[in-house]
Amino acid sequence: MKTTFLLFLLFFTILAPAQNIGADTSNNSERTAVKQEAWGNSDRKEVFLYTLTNKNGVICKLTNWGATVTELLLPDRNGNVDDVVLGFESFDRWLDSDGKGSTNPAYMGVTVGRVCNRIAGGRFELDGKTHQLAKNNEPNHLHGGTEGWDKKVWEGEVLEREDGAGVRFTLVSPDGDENYPGEVAAEVIYILTDDNSLKIEFAATSDQRTPVNMTNHSYFNLAGEGKGTILDHKLKLEATSHTEFDDTGIPTGKFAPLEGTPLDFTQEQRVGEKIGQIQGDPGGYDHNFVLREEKASEPQLAATLYDPKSGRELKLYTTEVGVQFYSGNYLDGSLKGKSGTKYEKHFGLCLEPQFHPDSVNQAHFPDSVLKPSQRYEHKCLYKFGTRN
Repeated sequence: MKTTFLLFLLFFTILAPAQNIGADTSNNSERTAVKQEAWGNSDRKEVFLYTLTNKNGVICKLTNWGATVTELLLPDRNGNVDDVVLGFESFDRWLDSDGKGSTNPAYMGVTVGRVCNRIAGGRFELDGKTHQLAKNNEPNHLHGGTEGWDKKVWEGEVLEREDGAGVRFTLVSPDGDENYPGEVAAEVIYILTDDNSLKIEFAATSDQRTPVNMTNHSYFNLAGEGKGTILDHKLKLEATSHTEFDDTGIPTGKFAPLEGTPLDFTQEQRVGEKIGQIQGDPGGYDHNFVLREEKASEPQLAATLYDPKSGRELKLYTTEVGVQFYSGNYLDGSLKGKSGTKYEKHFGLCLEPQFHPDSVNQAHFPDSVLKPSQRYEHKCLYKFGTRN
């Protein structure tokens, strides 16, 4: 009898199909499912779309082009599902976002690198050598240059971990890429958890000293993509100061208090409440808020965003020292999104955890220069829920 049972067990094991998480894990309802499909080609490299679905039905879509978040579908307080990030419906649209050859000029959903935000005059000095970068945001350098990491095809690998499933994206940025020194091996891991959190883990190593400052540049509208402005969203930031900047967006070096200014989000308030008091053209928020003096070992609460209409709430946690709050000021209707709606001013907002802007030129800011003996790490987490 025992021999018969063992033969039956061996026969069943041989016939049982193996699960290939690299293709589709959707048959496991207790774990986040991952589906990978071909999505296009760029520079003779294949571009894939990855669909992550957790047990609650939350869906996050990613692509290895720019290590980008393309969709994020969440329920509201009544269970109605909307996509809450701005973007485009096909890879061809990402490559030609305005119908005039512009490739995602607003950096929607991408991983920004080698250095996010601005570098003054596109110039910095390391070890006695001056490095002149592209001035793609005159008179400064912005988001890694004319062809930063947001426009590269990354390698993608499906992951399954205890905290959920997702995708690891890797990229090798050669020495001299956009005139930055050193060869950098970069990594971004996205994990969708069953408590409706999207974890993002950035990492990098280099063979030379070089600045590294990575972040995600998703535009959120918790009411739903294409459903009006974010001016009625309510925001609270865990910061009491910001990096004061000049009229080109470069920090002066001073940490300025928030109290009594239109930048004071220490208490939850409407994004649009004081936005008209922000001077300049086009106006609105595009400011770096100071969270702490040094990077944290584990993600700490940085921001809470709430949409009263839908009840959706976003909590941002990060290990970084600052967070850039951008209220979509440069959206002007020239880009048409997934819903077919033109993205007008303030149709989305970004919460970008990072080193402070121009850190490579500001000696008293936390050091953003990665050394060959070090490993750059940045962990952040977007936790989603609803309020009644």
